[in-house]
Amino acid sequence: MLSQRNPIFVFIAAFCSAVFLAGPVLAQGKSIVVASTTSAKDSGLFDHLLPLFTLKTGIAVNVAALGSGQAFDTARRGGVDVVFAHAKTAGQQFIVEGHGVKRYPVMYNDFVLIGPKSDPAGIKGMNDVAAALKAIRDQQTTFISRGDNSGTHLAELALWNKDLGINIQEEDGPWYRSVERGMKATLHVARTSGGYVLSDRGTWIYFKNKGDLEIMVEGDKRMFNQYAVILVNPDKHPNVKKDLGRQFIDWLVSPEGQKAIADYKINGEQLFYPNASDPNA
Repeated sequence: MLSQRNPIFVFIAAFCSAVFLAGPVLAQGKSIVVASTTSAKDSGLFDHLLPLFTLKTGIAVNVAALGSGQAFDTARRGGVDVVFAHAKTAGQQFIVEGHGVKRYPVMYNDFVLIGPKSDPAGIKGMNDVAAALKAIRDQQTTFISRGDNSGTHLAELALWNKDLGINIQEEDGPWYRSVERGMKATLHVARTSGGYVLSDRGTWIYFKNKGDLEIMVEGDKRMFNQYAVILVNPDKHPNVKKDLGRQFIDWLVSPEGQKAIADYKINGEQLFYPNASDPNA
């Protein structure tokens, strides 16, 4: 039960979560806490999936929507039962440290580079995302970074640091703004400031107040975005509800859960693609 956890995690779950509770579930008190990347919530995916899971199992899911880095850090402190995140390397490290049991691929989509229709950097239609970022930097046009150690932020840093050899975190200039916000909030900042921003496609499709923002660059293989789920290690964190957490994971990777993910669409456009059967994901 949430009341048995450290108060700080009760606050995180209560403040950040979308809670789906049916009458019988509340009576039984069957619930888990999932630390999740914000995109699974901001895209509306959890609004679609979690009621189906609760109806099937009677288990309520409380979601702490955080950047992937924060999600893993919260799990390291034993504050949640399951982690649902992208950032594959961070997930693998989490398991190596002994905090997670096993990583299960769930689904994928991709990142897209968004910008204003005026396109001051002249990058629209480019198929090389690193070259597009270099053009933004060279022309000192506004770029909005999540700056929150999320999976999206880590993907952005990899493009700057590994592909371009630029330590973007040491850049000195008003053109690069780190906002330390979730994806939806970061898109709002990009809209109001006329800046470029890297977003996961799911949140972008769901984002309702696009203003004059549009997709500038997409389709580069480096923009692939894999999601996975991990049970927090009950041997290291005895308060983890391993049986209930396992049921959640089993459902996500089952044919029923995978179909539910594939069925989630907005205006006929699919936001996520299930791939639990891919051993290399």
